Amino acid sequence: MLRTTVQDATGAPVVLVDSVSSLDVDDRGAVAVTGSHGGSSSAEWGTRFLPGLIFFNDAGMGKDRAGAAALDLLDAGAIACAVVDHNTGRIGDADDTWRHGVVSAVNRAAAAGGLTAGQTVRAAAEAWHTSGVSAGR
Repeated sequence: MLRTTVQDATGAPVVLVDSVSSLDVDDRGAVAVTGSHGGSSSAEWGTRFLPGLIFFNDAGMGKDRAGAAALDLLDAGAIACAVVDHNTGRIGDADDTWRHGVVSAVNRAAAAGGLTAGQTVRAAAEAWHTSGVSAGR
């Protein structure tokens, strides 16, 4: 199981995990970069520990029933999420839709924190940690 914690330029924690289900209580408020959603039960686990922001390095996020259910749970919990193109390391095309068929996008909570399509993960994480939205979590 992959689990590494690094810091962004603001000194805030960024947790690298292979699935949302790998998050734990120490990750509250952190930025999480994960390889997959792990389905709705994994997303439920993630909402318990309230990471500040989740980047999914998975272009197929939300394309199956489990992925759509995971996105719904994360949206309901107001967990900010963005799907990243793993080839470019950038939040993908804003023309894609967040729900049911998402390839790359940000949800409402992430957009409220200033995340937009085209940002690199690094730039988005640093912007997130300096925004008022992330400070309120």
